[in-house]
This record gives sequence, C-alpha cells and structure tokens, in this order.
Amino acid sequence: MNLKRIETFVIVATLRSFRKAAEQQFTTQPAISSRIASLEKELGVTLFDRDASPISLTTKGRELLPFAEKMLMSAEQFQKRAENTALFTGTLRLGISETVVHTWLTEFLRRFNDKFPRLDIDITVDVTSNLRHDLLDRTLDLAFLMGPVSEPSVTNLPLCRYPLQWVASPEIALPDHTLTVADLAQWPIITYARNTQPFGEIKQHFDHADAASVRFFTSSSLSACLRMTVDGLGVATLPATIADPEIQSGRLRAVSCEWAPSPLGFTASYLRAPFNGASEEAAKLAMDVAEAHSQN
Repeated sequence: MNLKRIETFVIVATLRSFRKAAEQQFTTQPAISSRIASLEKELGVTLFDRDASPISLTTKGRELLPFAEKMLMSAEQFQKRAENTALFTGTLRLGISETVVHTWLTEFLRRFNDKFPRLDIDITVDVTSNLRHDLLDRTLDLAFLMGPVSEPSVTNLPLCRYPLQWVASPEIALPDHTLTVADLAQWPIITYARNTQPFGEIKQHFDHADAASVRFFTSSSLSACLRMTVDGLGVATLPATIADPEIQSGRLRAVSCEWAPSPLGFTASYLRAPFNGASEEAAKLAMDVAEAHSQN
C-alpha cells in the first residue's frame, strides 16, 4: 500500500480541503484528488463526501482514519529509530520573527544544511500573530516566534530571551539623566507593529503614564525601525543584541528610562502531527543554536 496516499488521506481529513492539502504538500489539487481516488479504488470504499462544504469523511472514512494515523506514526517512529536525519525529504515550511533573522538565523541554516541534506526549506518572515495563524492553519510546519502558542496541538520549545533597550540618535537632544515615560512622549516612539505583544505593552504603559500626546511610528520590519531610529525620527525600544553594535559605532546612544518593556521570549513551535518529525528535529537544532548564541 502506498504510504504517500495514506499520508494524503490523513492531511485532507485534517484540513477538510483538497486545496489546503495541495498547498501543504507543494503539489496541485488534481494530484491530491488523484491520490485519494487511487486509494479509494485500492480499498474499494469511498473516503470523502465531496458534495459537503467543507468536504467531510464518510462513515467508512471515519472508521479508517485512526488506522491511517497509526500507520503514519509507526512509519515516523521507524525513521526516528534509524537516527538518520538524512532520511528526511521534502520541504520544511519555516516561519521566523525578524529578531531571529538579525541574530542566529544564518548559523541555524548552516547547521540545518549539514544535518538535513535532502530537506529543502521555505522561509517566511512575519510578525508573531501572522506566524501563529499560519502555524495553526497548517501552512507552516515550524515557527520561531514570540511564544508560547497556547494550543493543545502545539509543542513549544524555549529558544531565547532578548531584553529591550531604549535608544535614540545622538542628534536628538535628550538629557543625560534617567527619564520617565512621560518625558519620552515628547518624541515619536518607534516600535513594533500594532498587532504585536511588545506594542500592546508599550501603549498600555504610556496610557497609564497619562502621556496622551505620544505618537507611535510602528513597523513590522525591525530593519525599518532601526533605520528610522538611526535617522533621528524618534526614540525606539529595540532588542539590546540589535542595538548594541549601533551604540558601539556611535550611530545610536542608550537612553536611560525608569521603565523598559518586558524581554522578548521566543519559542520553536510546531504541531504534533504524523510525519512532522522534521519539524521536531529542526526545533531541537534551533534550541542548540539559540543557546550557543546566548552564551556568546
């Protein structure tokens, strides 16, 4: 029996969509339909009610689904027992927060290339809210994001924590003493996009400080935030690991403030699902790389 057809059956049953299954398997919808039709012909049963919206399993399909899942789990355990990550093939769809891009992503990709020589990688850089949605929608296999993702179906492995630091261009005439949040409100605050946890915390703190006149320049791009800050458009809160090189070069200066946002905590998050062993192994590799980066 063709294991690929069994895998396709489980994916379509889970996503309840031939189109989404095709996207997840990097193939076409007709190819998915053909696999299911071939499996149905081989078994002599109808697995899906194609007239339903969304498509649903038939009675026989519901009966067979647990057995198909067990077959895939057994195949994955067989592969794990071999302890040979070179057996992983296909494409790993990886979502990444931009902070990781600017820190240890390159080292992770070097080690990924050595450990998974037959596995392609497709990278999406986005804000955590979008990465979380795509992970749960199964259009991503693994995500390095501000976590954890509080869903029973998701495994979260801790990666790293980045303290945030207030910084500004030396061109801005800031006093040398420790400032209050209300003091900072005299300048535009450059920070993360509005649909992120850091922005929510910063906005709430300025609201509590009665700094109603504050203006926010927000962006989903960390590079854009850094550039706006270097160019003197306002005061920013950036990960210290990003800001420190700019401070040492003289392009930015540290700003002493009585309050700083909470550190950013990142996790490697993936769905517990059959044939998702590559995501688990890549997440463990990311833990090793992130830990080495933190120590250095």
